[in-house]
Amino acid sequence: MIGRRLTILAALLLVWGAAIFVKLFSLQVLHHQEYVRMARNRQELDLEIPAPRGTIFDRHGQPLAMSVPTESVYVNPLKVPDLGVASQILALVLHLDQQELYGKMKWSYENRRGFLWVKRKIGFDEGQSLRQLALEWIEIQSESQRHYPNGTLAAQVLGSVDFQEKGNAGIEKALDADLRGQPGHARLLTDVNRRGIDSQLDTEAHAGLPVTLTIDERLQFVAEREIAAAVEAHQAASGSVVVMDPHSGEILAMASYPTFNPNLPPQPGENVNRQNHAISVPFEPGSVFKVMTLSAALETTNLTPESLINCHGGVLKLPGRVIHDSHTGLGIIPMAMVLAKSSNIGAIEVGMRVGQTNLYDYVRRFGFGQRTGIELPAESGGKLRRLPHWGKTSLASISMGQEVSVTTVQLAQAGAVIANGGLLVRPRLVLKKGNKATAQATPVRVVKPETAITMRQMMEGVVLPGGTGTAARLEGYSVGGKTGSAQIYDVATKHYSHTYNGSFLGFAPLTNPAIVVVVTLNGTHGTAGFGGAAAAPVFHAVAAEALRVLDVPKDLPDEPATLDAKKEEVDDLSIADIGSELPNILEDQDEDGNPVIAGGMGPRVPNFQGKTMRAVLAEAAAQGLTVVPDGSGVARVQSPPPGSPLHEGERIRVQFAR
Repeated sequence: MIGRRLTILAALLLVWGAAIFVKLFSLQVLHHQEYVRMARNRQELDLEIPAPRGTIFDRHGQPLAMSVPTESVYVNPLKVPDLGVASQILALVLHLDQQELYGKMKWSYENRRGFLWVKRKIGFDEGQSLRQLALEWIEIQSESQRHYPNGTLAAQVLGSVDFQEKGNAGIEKALDADLRGQPGHARLLTDVNRRGIDSQLDTEAHAGLPVTLTIDERLQFVAEREIAAAVEAHQAASGSVVVMDPHSGEILAMASYPTFNPNLPPQPGENVNRQNHAISVPFEPGSVFKVMTLSAALETTNLTPESLINCHGGVLKLPGRVIHDSHTGLGIIPMAMVLAKSSNIGAIEVGMRVGQTNLYDYVRRFGFGQRTGIELPAESGGKLRRLPHWGKTSLASISMGQEVSVTTVQLAQAGAVIANGGLLVRPRLVLKKGNKATAQATPVRVVKPETAITMRQMMEGVVLPGGTGTAARLEGYSVGGKTGSAQIYDVATKHYSHTYNGSFLGFAPLTNPAIVVVVTLNGTHGTAGFGGAAAAPVFHAVAAEALRVLDVPKDLPDEPATLDAKKEEVDDLSIADIGSELPNILEDQDEDGNPVIAGGMGPRVPNFQGKTMRAVLAEAAAQGLTVVPDGSGVARVQSPPPGSPLHEGERIRVQFAR
């Protein structure tokens, strides 16, 4: 009997032991990983270690954007003892709306949400106040905050970041993958109250790459100051400035106005301020585009700066429209004077000689109708219609800068072609990523070197006395440039309005340009808003400072560049009338397409270029010729050009410069 009981007891013990063994096997072997995971969820917190975002520097190592440490506050609404009291405490310390915060906490509690951000990026004093409360249900997490130490400086270039420090505009967006880095992870062992006991680092955080831009902080400041003053003074809608090295393509300054402060959250209606007008807002360039027309003529025709162009007295009839030069009395003038006086009819005549196919080809070669590829998002390629879509008057319109839209950075790229000897150099904004220099695109030949040199000489006539851009002249430096004044097309009325785009494209010094500067003001009014009056002075201020900062040697004596507004012409606007019945004076040409010169042949004009004023006046007096001198120094430009037939009573105008 006793033996049977012992047997039963032993069997029970065996079964009990087997059950324990099975349970242990299940816990330690079969479901070990699952229970470990559950334990870790209760005892450990997985913390993400944010990676510092890479700093953005200017070309001299000055910080333009950086990440600084900060803290954020969150709670678990399911563990808050009293939502009402908690919301009052947090609202008081963090300067929040108590009712709004209570509503968020109550909603999270009712929906069983165990996490709620109370406030991101708190101040130092706020963090200290919360720590002094020593409330275990208040959690503080370390983060980083993007900071722009110069406020609005280069705001459209740099862009901004969102609350997760992800780039949403400018360089911050374009190079977000390089700047963000890789976050790390750590495990924090906690007690029953979720207080930290020990921690273990799983993966280290890798900071984002520092990025060095081509921007010069000093020139950026000057460009922004000058374009802001010009926009305000001329009551324009917006404006932009680009300063570019014509040989490397490096953008030394890119200013856009109106602007914004990337340190502040976006405000309603601020989208326009956040646009980078230099790359994203195309416009009709107007007369500044004549640089491309005349360059194509030098390349594809037998025209030279001395070639005579018939400007037809300032009126030209086209199919369905009539073009008026704003200059009265321009008849037959040399092509160099077409550029200096910015004759629209002269440019059209030159464009007719170039032809549609050649003009389209060279406009494309200069980079228009396509993006430059600069390292910024939202770049516009402008608009240049393909040849099959050109109308009857498109050749004439494009020759003088209408029916085509461009951006300021595209004009800078085109200006660099003339300045560097005929090569298309792509604009670049990023100098280095980390310690690695970025590659420069291979330059492409656009025009012959001799064409570029000739264009530089003709563009000097624009800023000399009698040209449309005399306000751009610099003390101690020779300058080449071109003004532009274009009526803004009104889509609603399908007519050109009385608001304008005023622009100036220029470079200095003339023989070996170190900089190209393009200035654009959009939405100006009246003659004071034309390129010569509104944009050229901005070029003067920005270029003078850039040449000083870059320590470029002077190539002229230090004589103040004076401007007599009564003598200078700043009006280069084209005026289009519809339905005029004037004869088609495009047909006023001979069989070879040359202008017809009325009247008999008189004496030939002597070559005064390079001679002093005394020598010119003496030679003219000896031949019985009348000379109208302008300026001082030696003869640079004369009209009519040397060798031209001189009509009875006609005077010779000679421009002198040092």
